[in-house]
Amino acid sequence: MTVRSLATVEVGEAARLLESIWGTAAVEPPLMVALSHAGAYVVGAFEGHRLRGVCVGYFSMPLGVALHSHVAGVEPGTGRRGVGMALKLHQRAWCLERGLSRVTWTFDPLVSRNAAFNLNRLGVEIQEYLVDFYGEMSDGVNAGQGSDRLLASWPLDRDLPGPSSHASEEPPTDRDLEASALLTTTADGRPHPHVPDPAARFLSVAVPPDVEALRRTDPRAAAQWRGAVRGAMAPMIQSGRRVAGFHDHRYLLETR
Repeated sequence: MTVRSLATVEVGEAARLLESIWGTAAVEPPLMVALSHAGAYVVGAFEGHRLRGVCVGYFSMPLGVALHSHVAGVEPGTGRRGVGMALKLHQRAWCLERGLSRVTWTFDPLVSRNAAFNLNRLGVEIQEYLVDFYGEMSDGVNAGQGSDRLLASWPLDRDLPGPSSHASEEPPTDRDLEASALLTTTADGRPHPHVPDPAARFLSVAVPPDVEALRRTDPRAAAQWRGAVRGAMAPMIQSGRRVAGFHDHRYLLETR
């Protein structure tokens, strides 16, 4: 896999790849050209001559410290082939070469595979729970489902935590076992809220194993999960709880 800046003649293909993921134009080609010309991050991951992934980011405040990664997408059907990791490693090196120490981005807290990748593989910190961050979205992935996001902050002055990108592949730790449940999953796959132990150091918040499939088969259940996870996580993060990990489709929240 080769990751490099996109040439002007390649941005149309990049825009089509992103559209194949979201069902709408995520970033228009002229904007990619303008961002790239201004020195922003506009890259593609290539396998031979075939474009497999795209990432677009721009400098954010405070200037000279951080890059905000606005969108990253991998060609459908190429999951678990390392394209996403190749993009992130390139992004990390690109930022360090320019004296940046942090990358931020947002991701949907309901998407279990992204939570596992971001928290376990990259070691990001969660700064905020953003309720309906983008407002009502009309693309094929998010339409009618709300746009809650977690704001991830990736410190670049640390080593990567480990090789496993899937929390289910790792054995539970003592903190996983001792966590008091705030939200669990019922036998039929619905969210079930709990009153946790107020003295517990760790709380757990479950999410569906595959919310993207659930949105296609049962959008009402997916919407229930949105409200349940929002009600469980948002106030805890706002009150100072830290997202300490993700295992077996559950977030672990720790008292600071």
